[in-house]
Amino acid sequence: MKKIRAAAAAVLLIVLLLSMTGCGASDGKTHLTFQIWDTNQRQGMQDMCDAYTAQHPDVVIDVQVVSWNEYWTKLEAAAESNTMPDIFWMHTNQLLYYADFGMLADVTDLYEDVEPDYYQKHFSEISLGNISGSDGRYYGVPKDKDNGVLVYNKEMFDAAGVAYPDEDWTWDDMTEASQRIYDATGNYGYLAYLDDQLGYWAYVYQNGGYILSADRTTSGFDQPGGKEAMEFYIGLQQEDWCPDQNFFTQNGAGATFWSQRAAMFMEGSWSLLGALRDHPEMTGKWDIAMLPKAPDPVSTPESLDRDGRACMSNGLCYSTGAHGKNLEIVKDVLKYFGTEEAQLIQGRSGAAIPAYLGTEESWRTAFEEFGDPINLDCIFDQFDYAIQVPYNSASPRWKSQVLDVLTQVYAGNRDVDTGLDEIAQIVNTETAKKLADG
Repeated sequence: MKKIRAAAAAVLLIVLLLSMTGCGASDGKTHLTFQIWDTNQRQGMQDMCDAYTAQHPDVVIDVQVVSWNEYWTKLEAAAESNTMPDIFWMHTNQLLYYADFGMLADVTDLYEDVEPDYYQKHFSEISLGNISGSDGRYYGVPKDKDNGVLVYNKEMFDAAGVAYPDEDWTWDDMTEASQRIYDATGNYGYLAYLDDQLGYWAYVYQNGGYILSADRTTSGFDQPGGKEAMEFYIGLQQEDWCPDQNFFTQNGAGATFWSQRAAMFMEGSWSLLGALRDHPEMTGKWDIAMLPKAPDPVSTPESLDRDGRACMSNGLCYSTGAHGKNLEIVKDVLKYFGTEEAQLIQGRSGAAIPAYLGTEESWRTAFEEFGDPINLDCIFDQFDYAIQVPYNSASPRWKSQVLDVLTQVYAGNRDVDTGLDEIAQIVNTETAKKLADG
């Protein structure tokens, strides 16, 4: 991305020249590209596009799916050459990165002619945080929201004589249930694999810790609440009922659970509909519950408010390049994507839980084909104490380094305390560098 700033002036000149040539096609229509990374959501995105083009027959929108592994490499290359898709999904761990380089269109005033406070009125604080740049401006229209839940195998709980997880469950209940299920069935208990959003992040916040400070400038990995939670979470792999990290690298937590070799794991709300469709043999054998809470969190004002509860919530947004040749038309499409009508279309398709306040329940519609198979209520209940995923503009610099150190900790090559101190230093150093760069 360092190349972007150096090329920006030349690119802008090219853009100005291109804009004078027009954007029409042989059929006289404006053809737009819309890039996403999830095949399962393609139909929902196409349904929204069809609703827009039905009202604007002079526009054609082509939804293109690129795999997650290729998505960011291609988008960065496109940003450098000013060939970005007209519309694309933007992830919170990348938005600040692109916005700070001036490559995303500012859509703060998109709804000025509708309602001056449209964003604040119709989207949550977390959703607005997901679209905000370092300057406080908005660089996307909120798309969806999510959180992680505890997925569990009912048959294994029954076989071990263990009551199903409920809202009062703590970490202690989870570990006790894991041991009893392992002893009774020989299957693994809770799968505590190395992951951030679907792993240790929630435990850190439940225990009164934090990954990044409220202003996103300093790390909390070396603070008491975070350290205690990380020691607990990493230590779970020392139990006989939890595989080690080498196992997860080879097998994957999801594959282990769905092959009925484990009783519990954390999964994102965005994967549940796909799980029902992909594993019909498991229908009625599994359910979901709130994440277990910290039994004795470190005392902070925030932890007292949450009573040991926390879950991580993320959300994508629809963005466009700052210098696109179809910018005004694309902005009109984005404006539609942020309406109640469009967000209901997305929800009913099952693509994801809509970000627009009041439309969230539409997502349940997609589950109706399965009857009433799982407790979707717990997902919506968890939004009451959800925490925005902790990214800052330096995240692309420190995320891989943090993973490298944690991998060493899990391998036993570093003790937990030393590793967490090292991680805190990495995050603080990279963040300070980014802030200094401006």
